[in-house]
Amino acid sequence: MGVYEPREDSELLAGVVREHARGSCLDMGTGSGIQAFAALESQSVTRVLAVDKNPAAVARVNERIATLPSEQHARVSAAESDLFSSIPADESFDTIMCNPPYLPSEGNDDDPALYGGPGGYEWIVRFLDQATRHLVPDGQMLLLFSSLSNKERIDAELKHRHLVFEELSQLAMFFERLHVYRIRKVIA
Repeated sequence: MGVYEPREDSELLAGVVREHARGSCLDMGTGSGIQAFAALESQSVTRVLAVDKNPAAVARVNERIATLPSEQHARVSAAESDLFSSIPADESFDTIMCNPPYLPSEGNDDDPALYGGPGGYEWIVRFLDQATRHLVPDGQMLLLFSSLSNKERIDAELKHRHLVFEELSQLAMFFERLHVYRIRKVIA
């Protein structure tokens, strides 16, 4: 299995991460590590954990971490995890960034970094169900997805989970529109 290389979607989310990431960060599905390293650029980020179920992705991120100056090196780590399976249940984050697999599979499940299920949103729903348990009370998720993932369904899933969201960025492409949301828990 190859490592997902940064494309327009990765760059769009990285711009939002540089501006909005704070505190303790989790880069879910890190791939090349672009979001983790974008977060490190912010002085308001205290640490970053980059996870991916692909061992090749984790190895690549660890190689890059080894080349960082000691100040940055001490603030970032990488680990293998299928979603939150390797994250302790009591570990919480201020920011969880995610560029998920979001394309509808249509029987093309060859690359798990691209295809998020038959409708394109199923992986995102699994992520949301688990991510909210790992957010500090005033934490945020920075989530990228495509219009091909069924934006209306994702909005409905967020509302169903009593999550508030705002669109921070978008990019129109030839065949899709990319969206980046900031998602938070409703604080009573």
